[in-house]
Amino acid sequence: MRKYVIMGIQGSGKGTQSALLADDLDLVHISVGDIFRWHVKCHTKLGAQVRRLVAAGELVGDDLVEDVVRDRLQLHDWNYGFIIDGFPRNRRQAEFFLESYDIDGVIHLDLPDEEVRRRVLARRLCSRCGMDYNLIAHRPEVDGRCDVCGGDLVTRADDTPDALARRLRDYHNKIDPVVELFRGKEYVMTIDARPDKATVQQTIRSRLGLPT
Repeated sequence: MRKYVIMGIQGSGKGTQSALLADDLDLVHISVGDIFRWHVKCHTKLGAQVRRLVAAGELVGDDLVEDVVRDRLQLHDWNYGFIIDGFPRNRRQAEFFLESYDIDGVIHLDLPDEEVRRRVLARRLCSRCGMDYNLIAHRPEVDGRCDVCGGDLVTRADDTPDALARRLRDYHNKIDPVVELFRGKEYVMTIDARPDKATVQQTIRSRLGLPT
Protein backbone atom coordinates (compact mmCIF):
# COMPACT_ATOMS: atom_id res chain seq x y z
CA MET A 1 0.00 0.00 0.00
CA ARG A 2 1.30 3.43 -0.95
CA LYS A 3 0.21 6.69 0.71
CA TYR A 4 1.38 9.99 -0.72
CA VAL A 5 0.73 13.66 -0.08
CA ILE A 6 1.15 16.03 -3.01
CA MET A 7 1.64 19.71 -2.26
CA GLY A 8 2.03 22.73 -4.46
CA ILE A 9 0.61 26.13 -5.07
CA GLN A 10 -2.45 26.52 -7.26
CA GLY A 11 -1.56 26.02 -10.92
CA SER A 12 1.42 23.76 -10.14
CA GLY A 13 -0.29 20.71 -11.64
CA LYS A 14 -1.19 18.78 -8.48
CA GLY A 15 -4.40 17.41 -9.96
CA THR A 16 -2.80 16.33 -13.22
CA GLN A 17 0.19 14.65 -11.59
CA SER A 18 -1.98 13.00 -8.92
CA ALA A 19 -4.32 11.56 -11.54
CA LEU A 20 -1.42 10.11 -13.58
CA LEU A 21 0.06 8.41 -10.51
CA ALA A 22 -3.32 7.22 -9.25
CA ASP A 23 -4.27 5.63 -12.58
CA ASP A 24 -0.98 3.77 -12.89
CA LEU A 25 -0.67 2.60 -9.27
CA ASP A 26 -4.39 1.99 -8.64
CA LEU A 27 -4.43 4.63 -5.91
CA VAL A 28 -7.45 6.64 -4.80
CA HIS A 29 -6.94 10.30 -5.69
CA ILE A 30 -8.40 12.45 -2.93
CA SER A 31 -8.65 16.05 -4.11
CA VAL A 32 -10.10 18.53 -1.64
CA GLY A 33 -10.84 20.95 -4.47
CA ASP A 34 -12.71 18.29 -6.48
CA ILE A 35 -14.78 17.35 -3.43
CA PHE A 36 -15.86 20.95 -2.91
CA ARG A 37 -16.57 21.48 -6.61
CA TRP A 38 -18.78 18.36 -6.62
CA HIS A 39 -20.79 19.74 -3.70
CA VAL A 40 -21.18 23.11 -5.46
CA LYS A 41 -22.29 21.45 -8.69
CA CYS A 42 -24.78 19.20 -6.87
CA HIS A 43 -26.19 22.11 -4.83
CA THR A 44 -25.62 20.46 -1.46
CA LYS A 45 -25.68 22.36 1.83
CA LEU A 46 -21.88 22.25 1.92
CA GLY A 47 -21.81 23.42 -1.69
CA ALA A 48 -23.93 26.47 -0.84
CA GLN A 49 -21.53 27.33 1.98
CA VAL A 50 -18.52 27.03 -0.34
CA ARG A 51 -20.27 29.08 -3.04
CA ARG A 52 -20.86 31.93 -0.57
CA LEU A 53 -17.22 31.91 0.49
CA VAL A 54 -15.97 31.94 -3.10
CA ALA A 55 -18.38 34.72 -4.09
CA ALA A 56 -17.04 36.82 -1.21
CA GLY A 57 -13.46 36.14 -2.32
CA GLU A 58 -12.74 34.20 0.88
CA LEU A 59 -10.95 30.91 1.39
CA VAL A 60 -12.58 27.76 2.71
CA GLY A 61 -11.63 27.44 6.37
CA ASP A 62 -9.08 24.90 7.55
CA ASP A 63 -11.54 23.24 9.96
CA LEU A 64 -14.03 22.61 7.16
CA VAL A 65 -11.27 21.15 4.97
CA GLU A 66 -10.18 18.90 7.84
CA ASP A 67 -13.73 17.60 8.36
CA VAL A 68 -14.13 16.81 4.66
CA VAL A 69 -10.80 14.96 4.46
CA ARG A 70 -11.44 12.97 7.62
CA ASP A 71 -14.86 11.87 6.33
CA ARG A 72 -13.35 10.90 2.98
CA LEU A 73 -10.51 8.85 4.46
CA GLN A 74 -12.92 7.04 6.77
CA LEU A 75 -14.56 5.45 3.73
CA HIS A 76 -11.50 3.15 3.60
CA ASP A 77 -11.94 2.45 -0.11
CA TRP A 78 -8.22 2.90 -0.77
CA ASN A 79 -7.16 -0.75 -0.84
CA TYR A 80 -3.87 0.00 -2.61
CA GLY A 81 -3.35 3.40 -1.05
CA PHE A 82 -4.09 7.03 -1.83
CA ILE A 83 -2.61 10.27 -3.03
CA ILE A 84 -4.11 13.32 -1.36
CA ASP A 85 -3.95 16.86 -2.65
CA GLY A 86 -5.12 20.01 -0.87
CA PHE A 87 -4.36 18.72 2.63
CA PRO A 88 -2.85 19.26 5.18
CA ARG A 89 -3.14 23.05 5.31
CA ASN A 90 -1.48 23.89 8.63
CA ARG A 91 1.05 22.40 11.08
CA ARG A 92 -1.63 20.98 13.39
CA GLN A 93 -3.23 19.08 10.52
CA ALA A 94 0.19 17.89 9.34
CA GLU A 95 1.05 16.56 12.79
CA PHE A 96 -2.34 14.80 13.01
CA PHE A 97 -1.77 13.31 9.56
CA LEU A 98 1.68 12.02 10.45
CA GLU A 99 0.31 10.39 13.60
CA SER A 100 -2.70 8.82 11.86
CA TYR A 101 -1.24 7.59 8.56
CA ASP A 102 2.08 5.98 7.73
CA ILE A 103 2.78 8.05 4.63
CA ASP A 104 5.41 7.04 2.09
CA GLY A 105 6.34 10.47 0.80
CA VAL A 106 5.44 14.10 0.19
CA ILE A 107 5.67 15.32 -3.39
CA HIS A 108 6.26 19.07 -3.35
CA LEU A 109 5.67 20.73 -6.73
CA ASP A 110 7.68 23.94 -6.74
CA LEU A 111 6.46 26.78 -8.99
CA PRO A 112 7.44 30.48 -8.85
CA ASP A 113 4.60 32.91 -8.10
CA GLU A 114 4.93 34.66 -11.47
CA GLU A 115 4.36 31.36 -13.29
CA VAL A 116 1.41 30.62 -11.00
CA ARG A 117 -0.23 33.89 -12.07
CA ARG A 118 0.37 33.15 -15.75
CA ARG A 119 -1.16 29.66 -15.51
CA VAL A 120 -4.08 30.34 -13.17
CA LEU A 121 -5.34 33.43 -14.98
CA ALA A 122 -5.42 31.39 -18.23
CA ARG A 123 -7.72 28.71 -16.77
CA ARG A 124 -11.24 28.24 -18.05
CA LEU A 125 -14.08 25.93 -17.01
CA CYS A 126 -17.02 24.67 -19.05
CA SER A 127 -20.18 26.07 -17.49
CA ARG A 128 -22.14 23.00 -18.61
CA CYS A 129 -20.03 19.86 -18.11
CA GLY A 130 -17.18 21.14 -15.92
CA MET A 131 -14.33 20.25 -18.31
CA ASP A 132 -11.11 22.13 -17.45
CA TYR A 133 -9.16 24.12 -20.03
CA ASN A 134 -6.03 26.23 -19.96
CA LEU A 135 -5.54 28.77 -22.72
CA ILE A 136 -1.78 28.17 -22.58
CA ALA A 137 -1.60 24.38 -22.85
CA HIS A 138 -5.12 23.11 -23.58
CA ARG A 139 -7.03 25.49 -25.83
CA PRO A 140 -10.50 24.53 -27.13
CA GLU A 141 -10.93 23.99 -30.86
CA VAL A 142 -13.41 26.88 -30.94
CA ASP A 143 -12.61 29.87 -28.75
CA GLY A 144 -14.92 30.10 -25.77
CA ARG A 145 -16.64 26.75 -26.46
CA CYS A 146 -16.16 23.36 -24.82
CA ASP A 147 -14.91 20.64 -27.18
CA VAL A 148 -17.01 18.02 -25.35
CA CYS A 149 -20.46 19.59 -25.01
CA GLY A 150 -20.28 22.99 -26.69
CA GLY A 151 -20.93 24.84 -23.43
CA ASP A 152 -19.59 28.31 -22.70
CA LEU A 153 -16.12 28.47 -21.16
CA VAL A 154 -15.96 30.77 -18.16
CA THR A 155 -13.37 31.98 -15.71
CA ARG A 156 -13.65 30.38 -12.30
CA ALA A 157 -15.12 32.72 -9.71
CA ASP A 158 -11.94 32.56 -7.64
CA ASP A 159 -9.51 33.03 -10.56
CA THR A 160 -9.31 36.82 -10.41
CA PRO A 161 -6.05 38.74 -9.84
CA ASP A 162 -7.18 39.93 -6.39
CA ALA A 163 -8.39 36.49 -5.27
CA LEU A 164 -5.19 34.89 -6.58
CA ALA A 165 -3.03 37.40 -4.67
CA ARG A 166 -4.89 36.48 -1.46
CA ARG A 167 -4.43 32.76 -2.15
CA LEU A 168 -0.70 33.21 -2.76
CA ARG A 169 -0.29 35.04 0.55
CA ASP A 170 -2.38 32.42 2.35
CA TYR A 171 -0.41 29.58 0.76
CA HIS A 172 2.99 30.90 1.74
CA ASN A 173 1.89 31.80 5.27
CA LYS A 174 0.28 28.41 5.96
CA ILE A 175 1.77 25.82 3.63
CA ASP A 176 5.45 26.77 3.63
CA PRO A 177 5.71 25.82 7.36
CA VAL A 178 3.92 22.52 6.63
CA VAL A 179 6.44 21.67 3.91
CA GLU A 180 9.26 22.47 6.32
CA LEU A 181 7.70 20.20 8.97
CA PHE A 182 7.53 17.32 6.48
CA ARG A 183 11.04 18.14 5.27
CA GLY A 184 12.31 17.80 8.83
CA LYS A 185 10.90 14.25 8.85
CA GLU A 186 12.74 13.58 5.54
CA TYR A 187 9.51 12.89 3.65
CA VAL A 188 9.75 15.68 1.08
CA MET A 189 10.92 15.46 -2.51
CA THR A 190 10.83 18.85 -4.22
CA ILE A 191 10.03 18.71 -7.94
CA ASP A 192 10.41 21.58 -10.43
CA ALA A 193 6.86 22.04 -11.76
CA ARG A 194 7.79 24.36 -14.64
CA PRO A 195 8.45 21.71 -17.37
CA ASP A 196 5.66 19.98 -19.31
CA LYS A 197 3.49 17.49 -17.44
CA ALA A 198 5.18 14.40 -18.92
CA THR A 199 8.62 15.58 -17.79
CA VAL A 200 7.32 16.41 -14.31
CA GLN A 201 5.68 12.97 -14.05
CA GLN A 202 8.92 11.28 -15.11
CA THR A 203 10.83 13.19 -12.46
CA ILE A 204 8.31 12.26 -9.77
CA ARG A 205 8.49 8.58 -10.70
CA SER A 206 12.27 8.63 -10.71
CA ARG A 207 12.37 10.21 -7.26
CA LEU A 208 9.84 7.67 -5.94
CA GLY A 209 11.79 4.76 -7.40
CA LEU A 210 8.98 3.85 -9.82
CA PRO A 211 9.35 2.75 -13.46
CA THR A 212 9.41 5.81 -15.75
